[in-house]
Amino acid sequence: MKRRALAGLLAIGMAASLAACGGSKQTSTTAAASSTAETKAAASSEAASTAAATEAASSQAESQAAKKDYEPVTVRVAYMPNMGSAASLFVGIDQGYFAEYGITVEPAEFQGGPAEITAMASGDIDISQIGHGAHALCIEGQAKIFQMDTTTSLADEVVANKAHGIEKAEDLKGKTIAVASGTSSEIILHQVLAKAGLTDKDVNLVEMAVDGMTTAMVANQIDACATWSPNTVTLKNALGDNYLSLGSNKDFLDQAIFPSSYITTDKYASEHKDVLVRFAAALDKAHDYRAAHTEETAKALAKKLDAPEDTMLASIKEGDWETITQVAGDMDAIKKIYETQQNVFIANGRIKDKVDTNNYVMYDVMKDGYDLYSQNK
Repeated sequence: MKRRALAGLLAIGMAASLAACGGSKQTSTTAAASSTAETKAAASSEAASTAAATEAASSQAESQAAKKDYEPVTVRVAYMPNMGSAASLFVGIDQGYFAEYGITVEPAEFQGGPAEITAMASGDIDISQIGHGAHALCIEGQAKIFQMDTTTSLADEVVANKAHGIEKAEDLKGKTIAVASGTSSEIILHQVLAKAGLTDKDVNLVEMAVDGMTTAMVANQIDACATWSPNTVTLKNALGDNYLSLGSNKDFLDQAIFPSSYITTDKYASEHKDVLVRFAAALDKAHDYRAAHTEETAKALAKKLDAPEDTMLASIKEGDWETITQVAGDMDAIKKIYETQQNVFIANGRIKDKVDTNNYVMYDVMKDGYDLYSQNK
């Protein structure tokens, strides 16, 4: 796989803390010899072709046999209903990548990373896909990261209703803002408030699920919300000229990086490391497909999630789908991303003390998964 350095992406993240021959007329003897030679050459070519075909068939049979050697396993996987969270999972299911490694996926929809981690702790879920915000819980020891899904999300946004007297971030003072604590969008909200010289004490924060925010905004029950795609698309269509974006991931890439990941519990990781490696390998294949067929992926995902196709298509620019395919297998680059991410949490006070990323990121699973993927691509 072609890899490029993450110089640009990591540089902005680190600022916070990839002949034909002619001749005379042949005699009959020469012609006969030539004919015989041609016959032998043809026979040799046919034999070589047959041998190559036999070798290819044998190789394919061996590959298929190797795939059948994987012990079948069913894995319960949590996702959120948006392009950034669900795309790689459903690509892996639909394209048969998980099946290649003997994995049957039972997907389960959630509204946020913290709820997914709670479900894993209770034993209802085996694996979850989380956005940037929930990584703080992994740093605190509540879950293990075993595969990166995107190097940085671009989907989070603070949205305000201009009809409520808001023209700029400073106008949020005294306003009611909906937020889902522990999510990526909460991080962006804090960035927006800080840039405007405001803190949580200057606004009225209301805890709300992300789908509830959309309803509340349209019903004029709140002034602003910290949300993410595709809810941002829905709000833009509903609010029209009154839709105001006060900040998104894109506005803070000089200060932070926002990766998403697949995670599991310590218990599942210790008991099923081989499953995680196979799952990671399937995701590597899914990442390649997602980057090469982004619009096709969005359309298929809209059907899976029972969402408007145009809404999902409008979300395809809200994630970095390519960089993960370029750094896959490069553990130094991936480690830099997680270290930079942790610096974001430390800078905003979410995490107090620096933690060695090896304590919560399973780099060995990522590397083994990439090696397994490389053997079968």
